[in-house]
Amino acid sequence: MERLQKLIATAGYGSRRWAERLIEQGRIEVNNKTASIGDKADITDIVKIDGRKIDLARYKEEETKVIILNKQAGFICSKKDEEGRKSVFSLLPKESRWVMVGRLDLNTSGLLLFTNNGDLANKLMHPSSEIDREYAVRVLGKVEPEDLRQLTDGIELEDGFAKFFRVTVGGGQGANRWYKVVLKEGRKREVRRLWEALGFKVSRLIRIRFGEIRLPDKLKANHHDYLKPGQVKLLLDAVNLKI
Repeated sequence: MERLQKLIATAGYGSRRWAERLIEQGRIEVNNKTASIGDKADITDIVKIDGRKIDLARYKEEETKVIILNKQAGFICSKKDEEGRKSVFSLLPKESRWVMVGRLDLNTSGLLLFTNNGDLANKLMHPSSEIDREYAVRVLGKVEPEDLRQLTDGIELEDGFAKFFRVTVGGGQGANRWYKVVLKEGRKREVRRLWEALGFKVSRLIRIRFGEIRLPDKLKANHHDYLKPGQVKLLLDAVNLKI
């Protein structure tokens, strides 16, 4: 028996705090009875959210596993697509039901993480965790020192204030230059939008690090590998999660 909110989070439906709010609002039932804070349940119990049955066992496994994938540009991060584009989920092993940790847009390549632990995925993605996300970005145009200062001081975007935690020069010549940028959140197209706000065009974008996990140099495009137990522990420790 586990606390109800933990079971719901582990199954990948949302964070523990989100599940607690639904319990407080009377929107969750266990075996046809309205749940209360502190209730415990088993994965075999019938649990409903807003009257709809959920599957508590869908991500239940003995060991937390994490996969790292080197996504190629042109692959989508959704399981299905009306346009018939290829999905990153088609590249994963079929042994588990995988939860993606964050997304990359169609034209962005690099590091993607997937886990069989829904609670871990939700905590890693939550803004309060402030997990570093590092990108290599190739920018078209002449970038002045003042531009770099503005990117780290912050810019008002349409969905609020945003900034890079750090920007370093990565190299390159002529009109195209490489930079490494670090974010502590994962808003949609945030890297591109920050550069575009100053009139620059991003010609290539690669995620190279998530927290303490770096994209291995030897991992080929659209190939995956399992993180070692020590690396999985780093991710669990980063969000104060013990499994």
